[in-house]
Amino acid sequence: MTGTKTTARPGDVLILTRREIAGLMTIDDYIAAVEDGFRASASGDAVSPLPMHIPAQGGGFHAKGALLRADRPYVAVKINGNFPGNPERHALPTIQGAIVLCDADNGSLLAVMDSGEITLQRTAAASALAARYLARPTSTTAAICGCGEQGRAQLAALRHVLPLRQIRAWDIDSAKAEDFATEMAQRLGIEVRSAADLRAATAEADLIVTCTTAREPFLRRADVREGTFIAAVGADSSDKNEIAPDLMAQATVVADVIEQTIVMGDAHHAIRAGLMRKADIRGELGTLVIGIRKGRTREDEITLFDSTGTAIEDVAAAAHVYRRAMARGVGTSCALGAPT
Repeated sequence: MTGTKTTARPGDVLILTRREIAGLMTIDDYIAAVEDGFRASASGDAVSPLPMHIPAQGGGFHAKGALLRADRPYVAVKINGNFPGNPERHALPTIQGAIVLCDADNGSLLAVMDSGEITLQRTAAASALAARYLARPTSTTAAICGCGEQGRAQLAALRHVLPLRQIRAWDIDSAKAEDFATEMAQRLGIEVRSAADLRAATAEADLIVTCTTAREPFLRRADVREGTFIAAVGADSSDKNEIAPDLMAQATVVADVIEQTIVMGDAHHAIRAGLMRKADIRGELGTLVIGIRKGRTREDEITLFDSTGTAIEDVAAAAHVYRRAMARGVGTSCALGAPT
């Protein structure tokens, strides 16, 4: 199989690298894409089965797929490896994988693209979209708990929808928090400081992001003041848990996909603890987008987005990437299924 830099011909497959994808989409593009996806989900124009988890030594794999009816019907299936020890042990990213995008009208393969950039940005974009409905519009202070690549993307995306000016960064590895603070202050031109402990980061925050690999809850009700919005991002499998059940029970919870959060999100653990029921989840993010459920209703309400990472975000973002790549002639075209 050989590939050339050209516009894909009918029947060809487009191969897109992470660098190429990064040059095609801004964070505003990702926010628009995930909004389209959640709107379609709430309107019955998207379908997302529960993901498959494949355990492996030192990590594991997720396989997620979804159907989206947009300018044409698409199906995307993503397989991601998640190996938290990769940066230290192998000098590799924590998350690596690929997205396969297909035409859902005839089954043809449209594109194979790196999943790293899309996963990173669509996750942050979903938090930014949720913040539009669940955060106080005047929010200026934020705590980022978990100072890796996702923490950086989360802060950059949230700055697009809220007037954030003071950021506290906390990580179990204090050196990572210090590096995060230095880098993001320079990049965004706002005050970003590392926090010595969790409470110091969250006590005065209008917004808290948790994006860690924690398997024991660390954010509790006593750490959060009234009126705070929490984007709980790290629990993307049933063994991960960042938010204590007592906090979940007292917060207004919105899910990306309810059936997914109750088996693998922070809601899963609160339900198992007997402090929360499925019926206590206010709704899915898509229902807020189309207006059939309300977001924040009071200034003092603690709101929480239980973000497990849905394939609806993947297919919506991948479709945007594909259309833009085709329009600009970006990527490597190859006849993957051509007869020998």
